[in-house]
Amino acid sequence: MSTQPSPYLPHRASTIEQITIRGTMPYRIHRWAPKNGSVLNAPPLLLTHGWMDIGASFQRCVDYLSADREVIALDWRGFGGSCGSQPVDSYSFHDYYGDLDAVIDYISPASPIDLLGHSMGGNIVMVYAGTCPTRVRRLINVEGFGLPRSDPSAASARLAQWLQGLKSPTTLRSFASEQEVVEHLKRRSPLLEQEYGRWLAHHWAELGEDGRWHIAADAVHKRVNPLIYRCDEVVSTWEEIQAPVLLVEGGHDGQGWQGNDKYPRSEFEGRLSKVRSVERRVIDRAGHMVHLDQPEALAIAIEAFLSAAR
Repeated sequence: MSTQPSPYLPHRASTIEQITIRGTMPYRIHRWAPKNGSVLNAPPLLLTHGWMDIGASFQRCVDYLSADREVIALDWRGFGGSCGSQPVDSYSFHDYYGDLDAVIDYISPASPIDLLGHSMGGNIVMVYAGTCPTRVRRLINVEGFGLPRSDPSAASARLAQWLQGLKSPTTLRSFASEQEVVEHLKRRSPLLEQEYGRWLAHHWAELGEDGRWHIAADAVHKRVNPLIYRCDEVVSTWEEIQAPVLLVEGGHDGQGWQGNDKYPRSEFEGRLSKVRSVERRVIDRAGHMVHLDQPEALAIAIEAFLSAAR
């Protein structure tokens, strides 16, 4: 006789707070309070997600983190609960830098924090830590390698592509059922636990009046950005990072991230050499979505890095 698996319940529950930053921008933050009676004198740890993701996706990793400090995760603008009511034409990295600065001022106005970014979030936190080095105590970059070097001569074509895109609406795919959402999440993270995937599906997507599940994100994210990636400017900010940095990579095929023709490994290593203090950690049996594939292993790496004497 088969039995149904027990539904996933967070081991460490969060509260959701809706704030307004930069005057008009609604932002959702998830807060995991330290346990009662905790005496650890540690700054808050802020978690920032990647593209087409949400703050709630860190829940399983937070389950394995020590409850002796406050942990906070944001939904970047245009994702999850941080979607404004006014339509926008595009999303800019510079807006994300400004949003991050405002959120940090809100959660820890007088003291530096510990900061983690995954993928797009990793790119954002690296630039921010170099721009505002006194606001970050320790920095963790999970699979946030930057983007391939762009050709300045492509700027005109890129802008023209964006202008053409403005002439028609953008859409995101929808799903017929909760299970379809879970299957989509598992294509991104093959090791995602089934019951946790079902829980996450209700945060990552929303059941609409049409009976279909819709991604909790602004479809404008699918539109090409009018600005090309300015690699040299980005790397110049990396050179100003004062915080110790932990770089976490998913093992993928056992060899870590290998790069590609547009962004070879040698280019990445050259960029990373500009950072003053870097520790490296490869987590086996994990792809790009390390926090979903191996949440416990990532939590162990985070704890070891944040607690080590400097």
